[in-house]
Amino acid sequence: MPAVTADTLTLPRLPELPETTTAWRKVQRVVPARRFLEGEGFQVRRPFPGVDLALADPFLLLDHMGAVEYGPGEAKGAPWHPHRGFETVTYLIDGVFEHQDSAGGGGVITNGGTQWMTAGAGVLHSELPSQELVAKGGLFHGVQLWVNLPKADKWAPPRYQDIAPGDTKLLSSDDGGALVRVIAGDVAGYRGPGMTYTPITYLHATLSPHARLTLPWPEDFNAMVYVLSGRGTTGAEHRPLEEGQLAVFDRGQALTMQADTTWDVLILGGLPLNEPVARYGPFVMNTRAEILQAIEDFQAGRLGVTQVPHVTSADEELS
Repeated sequence: MPAVTADTLTLPRLPELPETTTAWRKVQRVVPARRFLEGEGFQVRRPFPGVDLALADPFLLLDHMGAVEYGPGEAKGAPWHPHRGFETVTYLIDGVFEHQDSAGGGGVITNGGTQWMTAGAGVLHSELPSQELVAKGGLFHGVQLWVNLPKADKWAPPRYQDIAPGDTKLLSSDDGGALVRVIAGDVAGYRGPGMTYTPITYLHATLSPHARLTLPWPEDFNAMVYVLSGRGTTGAEHRPLEEGQLAVFDRGQALTMQADTTWDVLILGGLPLNEPVARYGPFVMNTRAEILQAIEDFQAGRLGVTQVPHVTSADEELS
């Protein structure tokens, strides 16, 4: 896969953790992703929401797009639509996606790049496959993560971060058998490029067959592992986990996982906000009154103006 790769022998190595004195986290539950249609009709696999929201807090949604080999004319995206009150993090492993928003942010994301959009007080944006991908077809594979904003930051000005593939911090497991890409947050003192309002850690790891990956993990963070491809085991009890499944962990000091095949996983966790959540479609606030205000502001054009005339599914949903 074209997501950032490197020779693990040349990378900084994660520390070897003591086997008997480390409080390894156990798997609390395994959640299978469900299938949905989004945007113009592209299929996603979604492991959450669906679990108890408190277990995923501060994360709101994870959509796994592909991997799919599009034929000519088949690639689809999500044209202009609104957001308020959270952040969308789009990480592309294969393919090309183009972002544009009403606050002036935008760019092209491909092969290990990340688009980090803070909707904050409100923004309109568009996410579409490149014209070349639409015309010729090709491989497409990526994920989008929604990160909640604390109550104090829900009205922050919109912000856009274009994280190029080369900006991602690369690490090796202690034995050199796994490549870890740090997109945001901190692992063992190594920090990723993503700027966050909420303390989180977001990683993509590729484990060679039979390789083991251990990670120190903040005790006050929750922790989840989602499988992009392959299979392996995770947790202190070696719970089996395969493509399209999410493991949710209980408390502890560290995570452990071992691959059966070549195994690609997302590893994510954060400090729970423990705040009320009111959500409706593309809006996530703290109260129902704030949701109604977001709908009114969108319909009145106060969330921004697009560059071109548009009609979106949100117009129909919110009317």
